Amino acid sequence: MTRMSEPSPIPQLPSPVEHLRSPRTRAVLRIQQGLLRAARQFLTADEGFMELLPPIIGPVTDPGARGAKQVDVDFYGHRYKLMTSGILYKQAALSGFDRVFCVAPNVRLEPLETTSTQRHLAEFHQLDVEIAHASRDEAMTVAEGVLQHMVASVIEEHPQELEQLGRDIGALKELGNGAYVRRSHTDIVASLREIGHDQSPDAEIDWEGERIASERAQQPFFITDYPKGSRGFYDRESTSTPGVLRNFDLIVPEGYGEISSGGEREFEYGRIVARMRETGENPAKYRWYLEMVREGMPGSAGFGIGVERLTRYVTGVDSVWQTSAFPKIPGVVSP
Repeated sequence: MTRMSEPSPIPQLPSPVEHLRSPRTRAVLRIQQGLLRAARQFLTADEGFMELLPPIIGPVTDPGARGAKQVDVDFYGHRYKLMTSGILYKQAALSGFDRVFCVAPNVRLEPLETTSTQRHLAEFHQLDVEIAHASRDEAMTVAEGVLQHMVASVIEEHPQELEQLGRDIGALKELGNGAYVRRSHTDIVASLREIGHDQSPDAEIDWEGERIASERAQQPFFITDYPKGSRGFYDRESTSTPGVLRNFDLIVPEGYGEISSGGEREFEYGRIVARMRETGENPAKYRWYLEMVREGMPGSAGFGIGVERLTRYVTGVDSVWQTSAFPKIPGVVSP
């Protein structure tokens, strides 16, 4: 099942009652529950992770959400932010535990043009994972393992819902077939330019390029080694290859695109401040975070998996809004 490539109009959302009473919605949400149940089982029972409840507001949030606006809130006379991701708090949590995860709410006011991608919500959730003293490759191995376990569990426990939705289980099983191929950002850029897509070598793979690469893939694959400047200050720059980040995206096939991003983290005070200044961030805004770094923060690696995006891939529905009980689409006023 390949996703349609032409832009789609902004959808008219059903009422909450109509949406939740739909048999398709109920099947999708049961599968989503199964995915989260399997993730918790794998991470806690098999891998020894600690689940924490993440904050949803703070003095600062992840500055690396491309094109999305942050949301300010008045916190007793102080301007706080709604979380666009829990990356800073994941790193902070390693002060108490070596292996942590959470299911974190995120709010990003995405550009209006993202409505045509079928992959963007203004409010969504991530399965966020962070591992102290880990390398990028170790984080990729955990991401691979948890995804394979989640999908295998759903195939085993929710065959009726998958059949009801018309999902090709054979295609899903490709996600569990061994280690995923790893391709560098440079390689992906070259392959896209060869077929006429004008992908910048200095930026993230754009949404159209991501869709093309996803549609041409037969199995999930990692994109590694993004150029410095394309991601936030927290992704660690390679010490052996300056200008290259020790990070990754995980792309699934059939046109569904990226469902997970991660990498190694900067953890040394001087390097973090330098990276903040390079990306135009004011270090003074990050006082609590930098104080923690001064006290000694472990090196780490981690990732986030978009819960709704993964659910869309597993269920085969047309748009990511169909995987949310109360969807918020960029630019669409809804309950």
